Amino acid sequence: MRGTAGAAAGTDGNSEDFQAFVVGRWSRLMRTSYLLTGEQYAAEDLVQACLERTFVAWRKVSLAQDPDAYVRRIMVNAHARRHRMGIKEYLSLSGDPDHEHDLPVLGDSMAQAVERADLLAALAQLPLRQRQAVVLRYWEDLSETQAAAAMGCSVGTVKSNAARGITRLRSAIGLTRAGTDTSLPLHEGLRS
Repeated sequence: MRGTAGAAAGTDGNSEDFQAFVVGRWSRLMRTSYLLTGEQYAAEDLVQACLERTFVAWRKVSLAQDPDAYVRRIMVNAHARRHRMGIKEYLSLSGDPDHEHDLPVLGDSMAQAVERADLLAALAQLPLRQRQAVVLRYWEDLSETQAAAAMGCSVGTVKSNAARGITRLRSAIGLTRAGTDTSLPLHEGLRS
Protein backbone atom coordinates (compact mmCIF):
# COMPACT_ATOMS: atom_id res chain seq x y z
CA MET A 1 0.00 0.00 0.00
CA ARG A 2 1.28 3.42 -0.83
CA GLY A 3 0.78 6.87 0.62
CA THR A 4 -0.84 7.66 3.93
CA ALA A 5 -2.64 4.33 4.12
CA GLY A 6 0.69 2.50 4.12
CA ALA A 7 2.09 4.85 6.76
CA ALA A 8 -0.98 4.36 8.93
CA ALA A 9 -0.57 0.59 8.79
CA GLY A 10 2.96 0.80 10.09
CA THR A 11 1.80 2.72 13.14
CA ASP A 12 -1.11 0.38 13.80
CA GLY A 13 0.99 -2.73 14.04
CA ASN A 14 -1.76 -4.43 12.02
CA SER A 15 -0.01 -4.25 8.67
CA GLU A 16 1.50 -7.71 9.11
CA ASP A 17 -1.93 -9.19 9.87
CA PHE A 18 -3.41 -7.44 6.85
CA GLN A 19 -0.53 -8.56 4.63
CA ALA A 20 -0.95 -12.18 5.78
CA PHE A 21 -4.69 -11.93 5.06
CA VAL A 22 -4.05 -10.61 1.54
CA VAL A 23 -1.41 -13.23 0.76
CA GLY A 24 -3.67 -16.01 1.97
CA ARG A 25 -6.75 -14.82 0.06
CA TRP A 26 -5.29 -13.24 -3.10
CA SER A 27 -5.88 -16.12 -5.54
CA ARG A 28 -9.45 -16.71 -4.40
CA LEU A 29 -10.27 -13.00 -4.44
CA MET A 30 -8.89 -12.72 -7.98
CA ARG A 31 -10.85 -15.70 -9.26
CA THR A 32 -14.08 -14.51 -7.65
CA SER A 33 -13.52 -11.01 -8.97
CA TYR A 34 -12.82 -12.36 -12.45
CA LEU A 35 -16.04 -14.33 -12.42
CA LEU A 36 -17.94 -11.21 -11.34
CA THR A 37 -16.35 -8.87 -13.89
CA GLY A 38 -15.50 -11.23 -16.75
CA GLU A 39 -12.27 -9.42 -17.56
CA GLN A 40 -8.74 -9.67 -16.15
CA TYR A 41 -7.98 -5.96 -15.71
CA ALA A 42 -11.41 -5.15 -14.30
CA ALA A 43 -10.93 -8.04 -11.85
CA GLU A 44 -7.56 -6.66 -10.75
CA ASP A 45 -9.08 -3.19 -10.28
CA LEU A 46 -11.98 -4.62 -8.28
CA VAL A 47 -9.69 -6.62 -5.98
CA GLN A 48 -7.47 -3.56 -5.48
CA ALA A 49 -10.47 -1.37 -4.60
CA CYS A 50 -11.80 -4.08 -2.29
CA LEU A 51 -8.47 -4.43 -0.50
CA GLU A 52 -8.11 -0.65 -0.16
CA ARG A 53 -11.48 -0.49 1.60
CA THR A 54 -10.58 -3.54 3.66
CA PHE A 55 -7.30 -1.94 4.74
CA VAL A 56 -9.02 1.25 5.83
CA ALA A 57 -11.42 -0.79 7.97
CA TRP A 58 -8.89 -3.49 8.91
CA ARG A 59 -9.38 -3.19 12.69
CA LYS A 60 -13.09 -3.77 12.27
CA VAL A 61 -12.59 -6.47 9.62
CA SER A 62 -9.99 -8.39 11.63
CA LEU A 63 -12.29 -8.42 14.67
CA ALA A 64 -15.30 -9.57 12.65
CA GLN A 65 -16.61 -13.05 13.28
CA ASP A 66 -16.04 -13.92 9.59
CA PRO A 67 -13.53 -11.57 7.92
CA ASP A 68 -13.94 -13.37 4.59
CA ALA A 69 -17.67 -12.60 4.57
CA TYR A 70 -16.91 -8.96 5.35
CA VAL A 71 -14.47 -8.74 2.43
CA ARG A 72 -16.89 -10.54 0.07
CA ARG A 73 -19.54 -7.96 0.94
CA ILE A 74 -17.09 -5.16 0.18
CA MET A 75 -16.29 -6.80 -3.18
CA VAL A 76 -19.92 -7.35 -4.16
CA ASN A 77 -20.85 -3.77 -3.21
CA ALA A 78 -17.87 -2.31 -5.09
CA HIS A 79 -18.74 -4.36 -8.17
CA ALA A 80 -22.38 -3.30 -8.01
CA ARG A 81 -21.37 0.37 -7.72
CA ARG A 82 -19.10 0.09 -10.76
CA HIS A 83 -21.79 -1.73 -12.71
CA ARG A 84 -24.38 0.93 -11.90
CA MET A 85 -21.95 3.65 -12.97
CA GLY A 86 -21.71 2.02 -16.39
CA ILE A 87 -18.25 0.53 -16.02
CA LYS A 88 -19.08 -2.82 -17.59
CA GLU A 89 -16.33 -4.71 -19.34
CA TYR A 90 -17.47 -8.07 -20.60
CA LEU A 91 -15.26 -10.89 -21.70
CA SER A 92 -15.19 -10.93 -25.49
CA LEU A 93 -14.07 -14.29 -26.69
CA SER A 94 -13.42 -14.76 -30.38
CA GLY A 95 -11.58 -18.05 -30.22
CA ASP A 96 -8.34 -16.10 -29.80
CA PRO A 97 -5.82 -18.25 -27.90
CA ASP A 98 -4.55 -15.11 -26.14
CA HIS A 99 -7.70 -15.22 -24.01
CA GLU A 100 -6.46 -18.43 -22.41
CA HIS A 101 -4.30 -16.24 -20.16
CA ASP A 102 -7.06 -13.86 -19.03
CA LEU A 103 -7.86 -15.88 -15.92
CA PRO A 104 -5.25 -15.81 -13.18
CA VAL A 105 -4.17 -19.43 -13.06
CA LEU A 106 -1.66 -20.81 -10.60
CA GLY A 107 -1.96 -24.55 -10.97
CA ASP A 108 -5.72 -24.12 -11.12
CA SER A 109 -7.49 -26.97 -12.92
CA MET A 110 -10.13 -24.48 -14.08
CA ALA A 111 -7.82 -23.60 -16.96
CA GLN A 112 -8.14 -27.13 -18.31
CA ALA A 113 -11.93 -27.20 -18.38
CA VAL A 114 -13.08 -27.86 -21.94
CA GLU A 115 -16.10 -25.57 -21.64
CA ARG A 116 -14.33 -22.86 -19.66
CA ALA A 117 -14.42 -20.20 -22.36
CA ASP A 118 -18.10 -20.80 -23.14
CA LEU A 119 -19.02 -20.80 -19.47
CA LEU A 120 -17.11 -17.59 -18.73
CA ALA A 121 -18.58 -15.84 -21.76
CA ALA A 122 -22.10 -16.92 -20.75
CA LEU A 123 -21.46 -15.89 -17.15
CA ALA A 124 -20.33 -12.44 -18.31
CA GLN A 125 -23.64 -12.01 -20.14
CA LEU A 126 -25.79 -12.63 -17.06
CA PRO A 127 -27.46 -9.63 -15.43
CA LEU A 128 -25.55 -8.29 -12.42
CA ARG A 129 -27.63 -9.86 -9.62
CA GLN A 130 -27.84 -13.25 -11.36
CA ARG A 131 -24.07 -13.27 -11.89
CA GLN A 132 -23.47 -12.33 -8.25
CA ALA A 133 -25.83 -15.05 -7.00
CA VAL A 134 -24.29 -17.73 -9.24
CA VAL A 135 -20.71 -16.77 -8.36
CA LEU A 136 -21.36 -16.56 -4.63
CA ARG A 137 -23.43 -19.76 -4.44
CA TYR A 138 -21.50 -21.99 -6.83
CA TRP A 139 -17.97 -20.60 -6.95
CA GLU A 140 -17.63 -19.32 -3.40
CA ASP A 141 -19.83 -22.23 -2.25
CA LEU A 142 -21.74 -19.98 0.15
CA SER A 143 -25.04 -20.96 1.68
CA GLU A 144 -28.10 -19.02 0.56
CA THR A 145 -27.99 -17.09 3.83
CA GLN A 146 -24.31 -16.17 3.40
CA ALA A 147 -24.87 -15.13 -0.22
CA ALA A 148 -27.85 -13.01 0.84
CA ALA A 149 -25.68 -11.27 3.44
CA ALA A 150 -22.95 -10.62 0.86
CA MET A 151 -25.44 -9.27 -1.68
CA GLY A 152 -27.48 -7.31 0.86
CA CYS A 153 -30.76 -8.95 -0.08
CA SER A 154 -33.17 -11.66 1.06
CA VAL A 155 -32.58 -15.40 0.79
CA GLY A 156 -35.50 -15.58 -1.65
CA THR A 157 -33.80 -13.07 -3.94
CA VAL A 158 -30.62 -15.17 -3.91
CA LYS A 159 -32.62 -18.32 -4.69
CA SER A 160 -34.50 -16.77 -7.60
CA ASN A 161 -31.44 -15.04 -9.08
CA ALA A 162 -29.29 -18.16 -8.77
CA ALA A 163 -32.00 -20.32 -10.37
CA ARG A 164 -32.52 -17.86 -13.24
CA GLY A 165 -28.77 -17.52 -13.73
CA ILE A 166 -28.21 -21.29 -13.84
CA THR A 167 -31.13 -21.67 -16.27
CA ARG A 168 -29.64 -19.02 -18.57
CA LEU A 169 -26.20 -20.59 -18.36
CA ARG A 170 -27.58 -24.02 -19.20
CA SER A 171 -29.40 -22.66 -22.24
CA ALA A 172 -26.32 -20.80 -23.49
CA ILE A 173 -24.63 -22.00 -26.65
CA GLY A 174 -21.80 -24.39 -25.89
CA LEU A 175 -23.19 -25.41 -22.53
CA THR A 176 -25.84 -27.78 -23.78
CA ARG A 177 -23.84 -30.82 -22.63
CA ALA A 178 -23.74 -29.50 -19.07
CA GLY A 179 -27.41 -28.57 -19.35
CA THR A 180 -28.50 -32.03 -20.49
CA ASP A 181 -26.05 -34.18 -18.55
CA THR A 182 -27.62 -34.31 -15.11
CA SER A 183 -24.68 -36.25 -13.73
CA LEU A 184 -22.49 -33.15 -14.13
CA PRO A 185 -23.79 -30.12 -12.20
CA LEU A 186 -23.25 -26.89 -14.11
CA HIS A 187 -21.34 -25.34 -11.24
CA GLU A 188 -18.65 -28.01 -11.67
CA GLY A 189 -17.58 -26.03 -14.76
CA LEU A 190 -16.81 -23.12 -12.44
CA ARG A 191 -14.67 -25.33 -10.23
CA SER A 192 -13.01 -27.74 -12.64
